[in-house]
Formats: sequence, C-alpha cells, structure tokens
Amino acid sequence: MADLNAPATTSSHLGCRLGMAGQPPGRKAPSTAPEGSILGTTRELPRARLPNLGGVIAPEYFIPTAKLLATIRAMEHSFEPLKNDLLLRAAWGQEVERPPMWVMRQAGRYLPEYHEAKGNRDFFECCRDPEVASTLTLQPVERFAGLLDAAIIFSDILVIPQAMGMEVEMVDKKGPHFPSPLKNPADGQYDQVLRRDVQVAQELDYVYKAITLTRKKLAGKVPLIGFCGAPWTLFCYMVEGGGTKLFAQSKTWVYKYPKMSKALLQKIADICVDHLALQVKAGAQMVMVFDSWAGELSPSSFREFSEPYLAHISQKLPSKLKSMGLDSVPMTVFPKGAWYALDSVCNLGYNVVGMDWLQDPETAVKIRGSRNVVFQGNADPGVLYGTKEAITLAVEQMVKGFWVGKKGWIANLGHGITPGVDPDNLKHFFQEIHRLTTN
Repeated sequence: MADLNAPATTSSHLGCRLGMAGQPPGRKAPSTAPEGSILGTTRELPRARLPNLGGVIAPEYFIPTAKLLATIRAMEHSFEPLKNDLLLRAAWGQEVERPPMWVMRQAGRYLPEYHEAKGNRDFFECCRDPEVASTLTLQPVERFAGLLDAAIIFSDILVIPQAMGMEVEMVDKKGPHFPSPLKNPADGQYDQVLRRDVQVAQELDYVYKAITLTRKKLAGKVPLIGFCGAPWTLFCYMVEGGGTKLFAQSKTWVYKYPKMSKALLQKIADICVDHLALQVKAGAQMVMVFDSWAGELSPSSFREFSEPYLAHISQKLPSKLKSMGLDSVPMTVFPKGAWYALDSVCNLGYNVVGMDWLQDPETAVKIRGSRNVVFQGNADPGVLYGTKEAITLAVEQMVKGFWVGKKGWIANLGHGITPGVDPDNLKHFFQEIHRLTTN
C-alpha cells in the first residue's frame, strides 16, 4: 500500500504546486482529519473519488488524512508556486535580504486606473463583484512591478457587520454610514444581531471568490493578504453609525452597558476567526486584523475592551485552520493609535505588529526586546504629499530605527495611503526603501 504522506512523491511535489515557500522550518501539516469530518476515523472513501496525486496509486479504500484533504483542496484551486516569498519569510521572523514592502489601501482612489475600473459602481458593489475586486487588487502590483512584495484583497472591514444583518452604505466623500445603528441593548436590534446565526461562508462568499480568483491571476508573483476589522473597531461603527470624532455612543455602550458590549465584542471576534479562516482556505497567504479605533480607548479600557478579543482571534485562528486541514499563516495586528500598549500587544500572539507614525521606531525596537515579533510601518502617509527629499528623509528614519539584523521589519505606511497622492511619490517611497536596505 502506498504511503500517502510520503514526502518524496506527494507532499514535497504538491507543496511546490501549492506555493508553500515561506513556511517556517519544520512546520508540518496536521496529521489527523478534523473532528466530526466525513474524512474522520470511521468513514472510508473509494479510490475513484480522488484526484490524480502526481502518479501515486491510492488503495481501493483508505482513510484520508487532513493533510491529504488540504492537498486536494489546493489542487482544486491550482495555484501557481510562489515566486516572491519575501513577505512571508519576514513575517515568520526569518532573516531576509531586504525588508518587504507594501502599503495599506494600495488598491485605491489615488490610482487613476482605480477610477477607470470602478466606473459608476458603488463601493460595496465593487467588493461584491469578484472580477472587479480582483482587478482592483492587482492594479498596484502591476503598476509597481518589481517593487511591491504583496497584494491585499480589495474588500472592506465592514463586510462583517453586513453579514451580521446590518445595513451599511458607503457615502461618497463621507465614508461608511449605518442607517440603523445599534442604539442600546433594549432596542430589539441588539438581540437580533447577537442571536443571528451568521453563515459566514454563504454571507461573504464573494470575498472568498475574489481571493481565489486573485490568487490565480497573481500566478505566484507575490503573496496575497486577507484581512478583517478588529472587534472593537467594528463595534464602534455598529453603534456610532459611521465615522466619528467624539465616540460618544461607543463610550456610552462600554461604560454604561459593559456586559452587553462584551457579548457583542465576543460575537464579532468569533465571526472574525471564521472569516479569516475562510480567506485562508480561499487562497490568502497572510492575514491582518485592523483595529483602526484602538487609540480611542484609554490604556485600561484597551486592556478590557480590545485586547481580549484580539487575543481570541490570534489564539483561535491557528486551531481553526488546523481543523480545516490547513497550515497556519502569519498574522498581523494593527492597533492604530494605541502606542501605549505596544509592550502588551507584542504578547498577543501575532507574528507582526503594525504601528502608526506616532510610534518612534528606535523606541519600539527597545520595547520589543528579544521577542520574535516583526514590526510593520510606519511612515506618516501625509509625507507622500511632500517633496521627494521629504519622502527620503522619512524612509531614512524608518530604516535607521527598524532595520536591525536583517529581520523584524515590513516596510509600510503608518496608515492607509490617501486620495490625491501622486503615484510617483509612492514609487519613490518604495525605491528609497530598496536603495537604503539593499547591500
């Protein structure tokens, strides 16, 4: 009987097809099928139902492992091997030849081609159309070919509240708007949202289709990043009804209804785990959690209303992936504005910690100490409105502070790139990082 876990004919060959470069040394796929799976320990499948496994002859009846299940799924997607795994190696904490580069919102309104492809479509209409979302995702990869080391799927953090049954609109020049935000725990809608059985795979199927399509189109050029909003940030949008400067409703909820707030935060956190896992299943090779409003909490409130739910995601996602027969992927958390919490955030279990421009690079490295945590960031996005000299200076400051021992840094902005930026300035940003870090 052939050994279906033998590396010489199956896993090494298929690992190449799967584009698994960048995995940490010694990392192995799960060896058992998910508990309760039809591919568990009692049900046998006939050979006729299996794909061609690279010349391996399967026995007439056998019990597939979770490792084989993952292989079968990946073969169905037929992804090309990854050619540029710099981001993944850096994210796992390995030494790299130079820091990988990408920027948040790199597929966006600053690009002329974005507006051409978007046309008259509504923002969320673009997100829900896998072909359009894929096209927008690939635009910066094509424009900055040879400089950009990652693609991030064109989507939005607010797809999770939508999946939870809340209506969300994207108002031009104003941003997201919830026509009916959660007013208080007694308004009826709170219970509906909390009790709703969210079928994430069905509700957000368009995201996963876009990821698979994009991964195929990338053909291994660079890794593809999936993402979600952090529970606290999504909570803020759901109760505020949109962007805000005061966060009056958010503060009312957490300080007046802390128990109900935590129940909702936990509900969101569970959905985040499912959403990220399904993105990995669809083809995402790294994931990121955006806590855009983390800095609106005091240090003690951040520890109470944000950190536990960020930790829940980092702890549950690897086991969720294992139960699905999938390998772990690097995880990034970005608690914008919570500079005061850097030390504790480094202990949350994420491979990468993103930081905004309020954090001094050299100070951040001292706080990190010997922990194998990678930093991402952190130039002020506003510098891209300036001169080439100003951009070079910002890059020099990042390189001096972050680039220590050829590891531990992913070059990025401290927040998303903003409309009106000249794409050539972003190109200069990338070129200067490359020039200053390549020996």
